[in-house]
Amino acid sequence: MFETLSDRLTSVFSSLRGKGRLSEEDINATAREIRLALLEADVALPVVRDFIARIKERSRGEEVSKALNPAQQVIKIVNEELIEVLGGETRQIRYAKNPPTVIMLAGLQGAGKTTLAGKLAKWLAAQRNTPLLVAADLQRPNAVTQLQVVGERAGAPVFAPEPGNGVGDPVEVARGSIEFARRNNHNIVIIDTAGRLGVDTEMMQQAADIRDVVSPDEIIFVVDAMIGQDAVNTAQAFLDGVGYDAVALTKLDGDARGGAALSIRHITGRPIMFASTGEKLDDFDLFHPDRMASRILDMGDVLTLIEQAQRTFDEAEVQKMASTMASDEDFTLDDFLQQMMMVRKLGPIGNLLGMMPGMGQMREQIDNIDDKALDRLQAIIQSMTPGERANPKMINGSRRLRIANGSGTQVGDVNNLVTRFFEAQKVMRKMKNGGMPGIPGMPGMGGGGGARKKAKAQQKKKGKQRSGNPMKARQQELERQQRRKEQQENAQPQLPPGLGGGKQPQLPPAFGGGGMPNMPDLSGFKLPEK
Repeated sequence: MFETLSDRLTSVFSSLRGKGRLSEEDINATAREIRLALLEADVALPVVRDFIARIKERSRGEEVSKALNPAQQVIKIVNEELIEVLGGETRQIRYAKNPPTVIMLAGLQGAGKTTLAGKLAKWLAAQRNTPLLVAADLQRPNAVTQLQVVGERAGAPVFAPEPGNGVGDPVEVARGSIEFARRNNHNIVIIDTAGRLGVDTEMMQQAADIRDVVSPDEIIFVVDAMIGQDAVNTAQAFLDGVGYDAVALTKLDGDARGGAALSIRHITGRPIMFASTGEKLDDFDLFHPDRMASRILDMGDVLTLIEQAQRTFDEAEVQKMASTMASDEDFTLDDFLQQMMMVRKLGPIGNLLGMMPGMGQMREQIDNIDDKALDRLQAIIQSMTPGERANPKMINGSRRLRIANGSGTQVGDVNNLVTRFFEAQKVMRKMKNGGMPGIPGMPGMGGGGGARKKAKAQQKKKGKQRSGNPMKARQQELERQQRRKEQQENAQPQLPPGLGGGKQPQLPPAFGGGGMPNMPDLSGFKLPEK
């Protein structure tokens, strides 16, 4: 959603990086470009004005004028101010001292409250909570049924005593849900209220009545991040009519400009607590202002990537893969398939790459990544026999044709996979034997690459010299074999002395090392008499 804003800010900062000192003109030009970028991203005008004023004030201060790299200091200031606009610190849920904790969802119709209720329930259940979903939206057709379906997918029970579709009292449903939660040991109650098509006085009063009955610990205003500037007006209207404690942004995976959603915190003073970034129930997490600011400025979001991996990967699978990588056995197609499936669990490849720093400059290439290519690779590998996966060298022409027919692909696709796998297998062998080339100072990692290449070139050059004398040619061959043997021995990393590497250390005299010393004559020595 913030790709356009990210691209504009990245281009602004790239022009700053080559400057040793920043003049007043540089600061004004940078501020002007940032202002245009924010306005194009649909950020509210009052927010833009305050944001630019703070950047200008800090950029003219001592922290920039006395900095060794003023351009980086300005980028740091923009990052800090952007974090402040987004909310500063991550907002956590306030749990009730005496369960159940009551969370009430409010917002416009179509903002995604019902789906977000299921996502929130699943997210809380993963933290060993026992959430209860409450169907208090009795106005919208089939809203109760939708919540029941979402609750079943999320693995959370749904309290729905009324059929909905205009039948039932939502205030009484909300009141009864609290007692039901206490009886059934649910420590969290999530109330899905009816949405409004606009600032509807009657529906706003209904939400206020539910609030008064259940006394929620958290009222979360759910807002569609794609609705533009009207998000700010609606947020202010709900704040005046019902009041809320935090905001949840939905549809952050959309392609709208989204800046208006970022303006809500500045206008209303309420922090953004949750962010929904997709259609799946797992596409939901706490909103981290610092991480979002980092992604907007193309600095990546590695922390979120790590947390996502920790939630997705089974520890036993990770340990098994680590032991496989460390063993002396060759990397097989089964291992390759297992690694590929582990990566697929994290989500689309483009999203994962987007969390890496500096990937904004490769956005076009990332957008062209086709995740279906991984599905084709999986089909090809699974069409092989266990023997072929363990030893791909046995895959001849007829076998490749059979694998292609079985996987619904072309023989060329099978050839490409096998060729790329053999290359990956060579890389894995190099890593196990001392690392990859190009990293200086490590065994097998290119630390002495220049010397090795030179020796290899000399050996190759000498190998081409042939003598017409059979005895002399035989002698040259023996010398080459000896040099090869010595190079292989030297290529192995030497263990510390005493552990099988290098020369064995000499033991001290009288312990078998360095020869026996001259011992004194003790033939006349007698023990004292008792």
